[in-house]
Amino acid sequence: MKYDVFFYEAFKEEEEALRRYLPGGLRAGFTWRAIQEAGDREPPAAVISVRTQSVLPVEWAGKLRGIVTRSTGYEHVVEYLRETGAGIACGYLPLYCNRAVAEQALLMWLALLRKLRQQMAQLPRFERDGITGAECAGARLAVFGVGNIGYEVVRIGRGLDMEVVGVDIVKRHRDVRYVSREEGLRWAEVIVCAMNLTKENEGYFAHGVLREARRGVIFVNVARGEFSPPVELLELLDEGQLGGVGLDVYPNEKQMAAAMRCGAGEGELDEQARAVLELARRPNAIVTPHNAFNTREAVERKARQAIEQVEEFRARGRFKGPVPLGVGGTGGAVGDGGED
Repeated sequence: MKYDVFFYEAFKEEEEALRRYLPGGLRAGFTWRAIQEAGDREPPAAVISVRTQSVLPVEWAGKLRGIVTRSTGYEHVVEYLRETGAGIACGYLPLYCNRAVAEQALLMWLALLRKLRQQMAQLPRFERDGITGAECAGARLAVFGVGNIGYEVVRIGRGLDMEVVGVDIVKRHRDVRYVSREEGLRWAEVIVCAMNLTKENEGYFAHGVLREARRGVIFVNVARGEFSPPVELLELLDEGQLGGVGLDVYPNEKQMAAAMRCGAGEGELDEQARAVLELARRPNAIVTPHNAFNTREAVERKARQAIEQVEEFRARGRFKGPVPLGVGGTGGAVGDGGED
């Protein structure tokens, strides 16, 4: 094999940061493409690093020694090991982007509360009709999934003088007031999903669930797209049940992202991806390309931690942050915290 380690899905700024931390003598390769986009038939290295959009080839299972996912989420790696039965060592980065993702959630709910897109659209007419927004102080925020990222969301909400509750099956923070899912839905004016994804909680925020929420609630998902089907979110917006939607993650994201990067027309996308593009046209929705992790500070932490993982594996045959096997998740409590 040509390389000691190969990094897939390494966008420009990330590759630059990774190269800064490379030790001498470590042969590393890079591409911005996911594995399925790169078209590699054989693994370019015995140790590869991905994020969340690569489809790991089943036929590589017997040829890889290690996989580092540069993400707080690791359910995609757990699923690969289950599918192949391979005993590949796997590592992840649980703590690099907590603040970055939490601040993206803030960005979304604040912009939606203040009707930012409508304000910008009305500038050419200097018109203020219909763009009266709401303040955060005193507003009710429910954080679903109070893991590493979710707890940062809690702290930010408190800093804005919001009333904050948490929904989680593991109550790890003594200073958080926890409520049931039903109570959180009925109570909240802003809902942030920071849960971890498991087989059991896919569709957690489906149409029927969010119908039980307070009418006009703002819904933000920075965890995994499988929790909240975009088609159903569109219906809820049209019904007036949701007052606003903020999304940074999407179902079938591996396929959707690859198709969009290849310039696929809207008609070539599946129903959920078409719904995402329709949301992008709505004044009361904000959709971003799985970018919540992407701050200068978090990219630097990610690069340093990823190289540390590779060096640890080369020296000792294990990763500093091994993927917890037997649990699908994204850095939070089982069933209810994560992101890329």
